[in-house]
Amino acid sequence: MKPFVHLHLHTEYSLLDGATRIDEMLAKCKELEMPAVAITDHGNMYCAWKFLNAAKAAGIKPIIGCEFYMCENLHNTGWENKEYFHLILLAKNNVGYYNLCRLNSIAWVEGFYYKPRIDWETLVKYHEGIVCLSACIAGQLPRLFLADRPDDARALALQFKELFGEDYYIEIQKHGIDDEDAVMPQLVALARELDIKVVVTNDVHYLNKEDAEIQDIMLCIQTGKYFDDPNRMRFTGQEFYLKSYDEMAQLFPNVPDAMETTLEIAEKCNVDFGKEKLLPLYTPPDGMDSAEYLRYLLEKGLKEKYPDCTPEIRERVEYEYGVICSMGFVDYYLIVWDFINYAKTHGIPVGPGRGSGAGSVIAYLIGITEVEPFRFNLMFERFLNPQRKSMPDFDVDFCMDRRGEVIDYVHRKYGMDNVCQIVTFGTMATKNAIKDVARVLRFSVAEANRLAKMVPDGFKYTLRHLLGLKPYKKEADTYISEELKQAYADPATHRLIDIAMRLEGSPRQTGMHAAGVVICREKVADHVPLQTNGGSLAKGGIVTTQYNMTEVEQLGLLKMDFLGLRTLTDIKKACDYVYEDYGVKVDFHHDTYSDPNVFNLISSGDTMCIFQLESGGMCDLMRKMKPTGLEEIIAGISLYRPGPMQYIGDYIECKFDKSKIHYLHPSMESILDVTNGCIVYQEQVMQLVKKLAGFSTALADNVRYAMSKKKTQMMKDLGQLFVYGGTWTNGETVPGCVKNGIPEETALQIYKQLDDFSQYAFNKSHATCYAYVTYQTAWLKNYYPAEFIAALLNNRITDITQIKKYMEYAKTINIDILPPCVNRSYAEFHVENGAIRFGLGGIKNVGVAVVQQIVEERKANGDFADMTDFFERCYDFINKRMVENLIKGGAFDCFDRTRADMLQWYNDELNEVAESKKKAASGQMSLFDMMPELKTDIRPSHEQLKEFPAQVLYTFEKEVLGLYMTGSPLDDYDKFAAQYKFDFNTSEIARYVPDGSEDGETVLPVVNKKFVTTGGVVHDVRVVVGKDNQRMAFGVLEDKYDTVELCLYGATYEKYKNLFADDAFVVVKGGLGESRDSYKINVREMIDPRAENGRQSGSDGEQTPKATASNITLWLRMAERDEARYEQIVGTLKQYQGDIPVKIKMDGKAFELETHVRQCPGLQYELNLILGESNVVFYEKH
Repeated sequence: MKPFVHLHLHTEYSLLDGATRIDEMLAKCKELEMPAVAITDHGNMYCAWKFLNAAKAAGIKPIIGCEFYMCENLHNTGWENKEYFHLILLAKNNVGYYNLCRLNSIAWVEGFYYKPRIDWETLVKYHEGIVCLSACIAGQLPRLFLADRPDDARALALQFKELFGEDYYIEIQKHGIDDEDAVMPQLVALARELDIKVVVTNDVHYLNKEDAEIQDIMLCIQTGKYFDDPNRMRFTGQEFYLKSYDEMAQLFPNVPDAMETTLEIAEKCNVDFGKEKLLPLYTPPDGMDSAEYLRYLLEKGLKEKYPDCTPEIRERVEYEYGVICSMGFVDYYLIVWDFINYAKTHGIPVGPGRGSGAGSVIAYLIGITEVEPFRFNLMFERFLNPQRKSMPDFDVDFCMDRRGEVIDYVHRKYGMDNVCQIVTFGTMATKNAIKDVARVLRFSVAEANRLAKMVPDGFKYTLRHLLGLKPYKKEADTYISEELKQAYADPATHRLIDIAMRLEGSPRQTGMHAAGVVICREKVADHVPLQTNGGSLAKGGIVTTQYNMTEVEQLGLLKMDFLGLRTLTDIKKACDYVYEDYGVKVDFHHDTYSDPNVFNLISSGDTMCIFQLESGGMCDLMRKMKPTGLEEIIAGISLYRPGPMQYIGDYIECKFDKSKIHYLHPSMESILDVTNGCIVYQEQVMQLVKKLAGFSTALADNVRYAMSKKKTQMMKDLGQLFVYGGTWTNGETVPGCVKNGIPEETALQIYKQLDDFSQYAFNKSHATCYAYVTYQTAWLKNYYPAEFIAALLNNRITDITQIKKYMEYAKTINIDILPPCVNRSYAEFHVENGAIRFGLGGIKNVGVAVVQQIVEERKANGDFADMTDFFERCYDFINKRMVENLIKGGAFDCFDRTRADMLQWYNDELNEVAESKKKAASGQMSLFDMMPELKTDIRPSHEQLKEFPAQVLYTFEKEVLGLYMTGSPLDDYDKFAAQYKFDFNTSEIARYVPDGSEDGETVLPVVNKKFVTTGGVVHDVRVVVGKDNQRMAFGVLEDKYDTVELCLYGATYEKYKNLFADDAFVVVKGGLGESRDSYKINVREMIDPRAENGRQSGSDGEQTPKATASNITLWLRMAERDEARYEQIVGTLKQYQGDIPVKIKMDGKAFELETHVRQCPGLQYELNLILGESNVVFYEKH
């Protein structure tokens, strides 16, 4: 087959447009004997580095390109400037590649308007080393011919020829599109006239002809259209695939030279960029060089932290210093020290360390970490191994609230152009692929969800694995879904799944790495392409790389993780509150981390609020382990993970009975005694091979590396060295175990044990850093629990689930939660005489800025005497909605008035203040205005209104606070939980962020319960009619911790419909199953625990059935039209939306309102206040 090169190809990184997967594309190019291939994704270079390496590995020449969007002026926006044209640019050499990076970066950062755009002026500036093709039918040249402007087309071609010379080509294509056929002769004729070569291309968007449907589905997903929509955007025909030489030759029989031109261009293009020395340089003060300054810092730290420096410490410091200098990482250490030092000197909390960096004593001396390596036997080579030329990686935790300040400092320090954040790619996960395709093919949402639920959460394989069509890599992972296989037999579902198979795993959208920041010696855009994430810079977009974090490191840029750890903010706030309340400055920097009272607390199992120990499993582990020192906390954190959990029993048993400990050789004891004979840490593996076989520490780390990375041959070779000794590849001679007096059989057993345990062994440096944070939170909880819990609440003030959890816990340890109060509260929760006062900022529609003004007024002029006093002093920054919510939340209860009375009269009182302010402004002051003591209350003289029933107050509080405050329908929860033996609550299904997560994404816990008994208050009841005309109902059950969905189907709903109502407390029994991204209970039995004998249903004749929404209407009556009161009615109705229609009779006429409501006491009482009890009727038709 004759050679041909495709020069216009869109990979899967032309997001939701290109369906060509790089590995499959290269395999087909190989099959078709194509010597080279280009990628030209739409407006991006996302996969350039990935493609370069993959193509080289496949033996195919890679050509790096991009299909750019050209406009008249990239700085102009507005509808009139939306027009753009396509242009293909290919990198001819490395200079051209870097110019493509610059052009693409400018297109995104400066020229983004609907698309990333460049203009002629920019192209002229960065055209060197680039081959230019005139592009497809969307290019400017063919567009001019289609617009019947041949002279302009000729001028444009001459303009490009003058710029690019022989590197400018006129591109022709043939996909069965009329416009292509119309302009192709004109393009060829123009090329001949101007002596410009013609090149043929195919606009490849998918691999094979039959893949056209896959790409069409992608377009539907991108545009939000249905597949059968006749008016949607679609490609014409099925010709946009990777064609062979023969297929291309048949399309262009009259221009054979244009086929040969593809080879000419491929011959021109020779790009092979790679890793560069781009680590930034640190400029020390006082003219010192970097090595001198690092020496200065470490010697200073040595005097402070080791005033009695031993020879062992000095030797370790000098060794580390030598390695750091010889490997060229002095500037790296100083860069990290610098931004950590900035954070610490500006009051920004920094974690004690993270990852293996805590093994460096120099990092400890200069303040990068706070963990003392000698105390915990942490190893430097675990972080920086002189035998492996890999970049060290200091991951740093900062206070979540102020992490951005540190990133801003780094931008200022190294230059805005030299620092940016890192892109991430959201891929089409298996569940999402099913749902996306189902929507496009018009499957119902219910059916899409049903199919998606057949894929287990966290499933790391593919649909082909799940259907048994492809074997699993690990036999232990094997799981075949019989349910999915059965669904796959249906023809429509078969088509859906087949399409989803092709789409799963493909990139869907870009995002920004939660922590990753690139720092470069030069402008980042000179080395990797950039983009904006979240739209243009003008609209708040953030500049990121186009390569992911692994790729930017491979290319030599410094990647730093600026991680946000919320617990650091908790600790900082708690320490601030302790100082405010007691004048005590908490100082963990000089703490010995050995307070027995702290370990007694942890050993009790009361680990709620304690970092890393909050879960039920960790609570149980600490109760059994009874830790007495930090080493045991470190071990607990390391063991409580999948895999090593199997050794927890051994660890605990051996702790309390040392006779159970068995060492394969006595020399292992000094290393493993700290973990009761168990191999828990990677560092222990290193220490053992070093001590038993005589490995150097660096070579010992290679053992750890080979075992953890499953390097089979390397493990085998190192095993031989461990047992028998010899010389390693770097020339290091090792005596081996046998020579050191350990029997061969024992040595082999030890190496096997090391291999077995190394699969689960944890990084002790990382566990130690987190154990420090664990200790700090436990210390604060033990000595200042109210201040600590207040800090937790304030740091989660927008997460009502967490607020409820910690408030509920505070009550269990006898810390009262006080309601919000305009005379006592601040914006946030704060400690008041040992109790925690609810913050006004937690009330719905009461902003923090307004609360701060209220507090400032209170500080300046004293407590508010009553509501009128509050209105007069705060009139300029409050509104009626705020006042109403403050009343409902109980913030005015200090004025000794019922909330019913305040809700009835606040509007009139506020209007009176407004009128008084208006008069004062115009100078129309009355005697009463000038002498406040003569003023009379606007309320009638009779006694204030009787307070609402408790249930209504609870409803109000839930509405505006998100939770119950003064009381709760859940007050009897514990009693009923004991009576009915609840075996489940919603804390068990709370989503959580796994340890080590970099993006902060939450996951759903696995709950191994099939049938549960639980209870709580019902909310959000809705009834629907299924396809079989049977009614089913859905709602939410709220317990003390969170909520869970309830489902009642068919006969179950009919049986329990009278109990299943909003605000009802019920006991439910049913099956627990997954529902979308949470859990649900399919109810089988429902009980009213407050009814006599716990009646299950109102349909047994023992009580009157409640009316259902289908036969109820809410009737309201107004004697005459009153706009203000009418608006108040409508606003109230919207707070209680449901299924019941509302009709109002006014001025003798009746009409129906758009809003439908639910029947509940809160609505009844609010409407009674507005209209009077006789004018509000829920009418039931019989």
